[in-house]
Amino acid sequence: MNRRIALSILIATPLLGLGALFAYLRTQNQLPTDRENSDEVPLAFQDNTVQCPTCHMYLVGKKHTAQIIKDAKTYFFDDVGCAVLWMKAQNIEPSRVRMWVFSNDTNRYVDALRAFYSVTDETPMHYGFGAYEQQGENRIMFDEMRLRMLRGETMSDPKIRKKLLGK
Repeated sequence: MNRRIALSILIATPLLGLGALFAYLRTQNQLPTDRENSDEVPLAFQDNTVQCPTCHMYLVGKKHTAQIIKDAKTYFFDDVGCAVLWMKAQNIEPSRVRMWVFSNDTNRYVDALRAFYSVTDETPMHYGFGAYEQQGENRIMFDEMRLRMLRGETMSDPKIRKKLLGK
């Protein structure tokens, strides 16, 4: 293609087309925390690109992570315990948001309010609450996990850890 034709195509390109191109390029480099999530689905993220708003750790891998969608904005947490503490600090009831946790048994995001929680898993913040899609021995429901988290009855407390592990 000669230069005159290429230049005329470039000049003739409507500004709207360029605007759409720039908008597309901007969203491709956008962090998932900046994307609108009106569908309230779990969003993908790259390691070390999003931080937990509670403990400020960067998320690495999906295991033990949680996502809360409030007003079409997604908040990412490295540990479900951090999500519980964040909701308390924001004065948000769990029933007022959409919350997902990554399940250790099915390796996918599941509804946090319907998940079951181990109390002795090794989690990023050492709270011990690992999420599971299926019921199992020594697993509790969300409301019980939340209550224990808010009371500080977690594996990060040496007395609770000793009691739970029998050591």
